[in-house]
Amino acid sequence: MKKRILYVEDDPNLAFATKDNLEEYDYEVVHASDGVKALEYFGKDHFDICVLDIMLPKMDGFTLAEKIRNSDSQVPILFLTARALQEDKIKGLKLGADDYITKPFSIEELKLRIDVFLRRSKSEQPLVTKADSSKVGTYIFDFQKLTLAINGSSQNLTFREAEVLKYLAERPDQVIRRDELLKAIWGDDDYFMGRSLDVFISRLRKYLSADPDIKIDNIHGVGFRMRW
Repeated sequence: MKKRILYVEDDPNLAFATKDNLEEYDYEVVHASDGVKALEYFGKDHFDICVLDIMLPKMDGFTLAEKIRNSDSQVPILFLTARALQEDKIKGLKLGADDYITKPFSIEELKLRIDVFLRRSKSEQPLVTKADSSKVGTYIFDFQKLTLAINGSSQNLTFREAEVLKYLAERPDQVIRRDELLKAIWGDDDYFMGRSLDVFISRLRKYLSADPDIKIDNIHGVGFRMRW
């Protein structure tokens, strides 16, 4: 079956070209030109990934992403952001987005980002840690289901959260350089991706706080170390 993309963009020319090109890659693309219509589509159908502009009529992309995330904690969300609005990237990630693409963008870049999420959602190698193939401290971490469970309660993770946790948990007690982690997860290590990483580290610390033995240390000027 074709993978289904919810694509939200109010510029008709850009939307037409992007949708047409993605369909050439054999995706099924459902386009909405405003946030209200997009939320209506999302409520009625299943989508494998959402690609959202930020500046939208009727409902902006931030509000739309928040509503989508409240409804579905796991569907990947990619934001399209204007080059001049770098702060939008950080705000979007804090709302639960998984990644962002800066306008202007190439279809090849967009396809690559989409493929990464769809491929990882379909099949992944099991987590290997020092204690057990599915344990991080006293938590049960299921990468394929994107869940982190402890004492009968479960936290759903986004793809990016799960990727960062997996990378750190596979290397317990090791100092992981910031640039290494950025390149492994985002494929680049620029300044704003670095700020994005800090957002995800803060989220993971919050999710893991029920086990006081789990620490994600910030090694100043170097990177991070996870231990338990």
